Amino acid sequence: MRSRGQVRFVTLTSRVQMAAAGIVAALLMAWILSMALMAFSQYRSQHDRTALAKRETQVANAEQSVAHYRDDLGELADDLARRQAFLEEMVDMLPDDLRKDANGQGKETAETKPAVETGTPKNEQHLLDTAAKISAAIPEASSLARLDQRQFAFVDRLTRLVNQRNRKAETAIRALGLSPAVMLASARNAQGGPLEKLSTRRDGSVDPRFERLGLALARLAAYSQALAGVPQVMPVGTASISSGFGYRSDPFTGGGAMHKGIDFRGKRGTPIHAAASGTVSFVGYRSGYGKVVEINHGNGIITRYAHMSAWKSKRGQAVKAGSIIGAMGSTGRSTGPHLHFEVRIHNRAVNPRPFLETAPHVLEKIRAAQHSRTLVAS
Repeated sequence: MRSRGQVRFVTLTSRVQMAAAGIVAALLMAWILSMALMAFSQYRSQHDRTALAKRETQVANAEQSVAHYRDDLGELADDLARRQAFLEEMVDMLPDDLRKDANGQGKETAETKPAVETGTPKNEQHLLDTAAKISAAIPEASSLARLDQRQFAFVDRLTRLVNQRNRKAETAIRALGLSPAVMLASARNAQGGPLEKLSTRRDGSVDPRFERLGLALARLAAYSQALAGVPQVMPVGTASISSGFGYRSDPFTGGGAMHKGIDFRGKRGTPIHAAASGTVSFVGYRSGYGKVVEINHGNGIITRYAHMSAWKSKRGQAVKAGSIIGAMGSTGRSTGPHLHFEVRIHNRAVNPRPFLETAPHVLEKIRAAQHSRTLVAS
């Protein structure tokens, strides 16, 4: 330092210099740390704001998802209600023994067999997946999913039972020399009425499994009606056969003639019974037959009772197998008291004897099987 013509020196020792440098370095480090802390604080604040915004978005999306799931659950609940109504209508169509069998064991099968094994459609499975995802948040979802599985399991079981019954009926029909396909075709003839669609979905369609059940029940009804209309009861109880079906010597001319029925010999006034259930379609006189009663059993089957002495039924009357419809006589072209009995299928005369001899045994086997199934189910 220059002062008044003199130069003076200030000497700083190395220790002082190091101390000063340390202080400067410390200050610089403190400034750097403070700036770093400020930057980190700003980063954390920005991160927290971003996370908060993300959570808010997730909450909003979750609320929308729950609302969507609730809409899906509403659709599933509607479908379940429609299917339940369909099931109740289908069960009402069942015979008593089959209804007991289905109700007796359907619950156990429904609880142990999931619906996925039966081929759940994609839209139904989507609803079930939705119910599974939110079952914890929405308690009714799990109960709807279980009900859905029970319904489909019950439908599958019921369809199997009905198809088993249909196969037995088809076997019985073939044993009687008839065609199940012809029986079904005949059952579809002469039908009508207003269109009342059955639906199991909101869009008005029917689930394929429910549709298969409906078709199986329709076949069961047709087969049951066909078997009920098969001649199975002897039209007279104590009479003997005096003339069989086919070619014979005519009792009046002695020449060859075609006899299209069976003659039962007996006493005048002997009760005559309906050979099967049906509706009386004709009561009156026919040339050569005398007093006649005809019964329509459906599926093209008609039985004719001729040479009566008295009628005990009227046209349009519903009769059961074994019902008394008239009395034996000798009216018309007859040589003495007897019953001329015919069976006609689509107006073609067939031999009644195989029906009367085979039908009781075939139908008894079916009834025995049904009875045993009912005992097991109960």
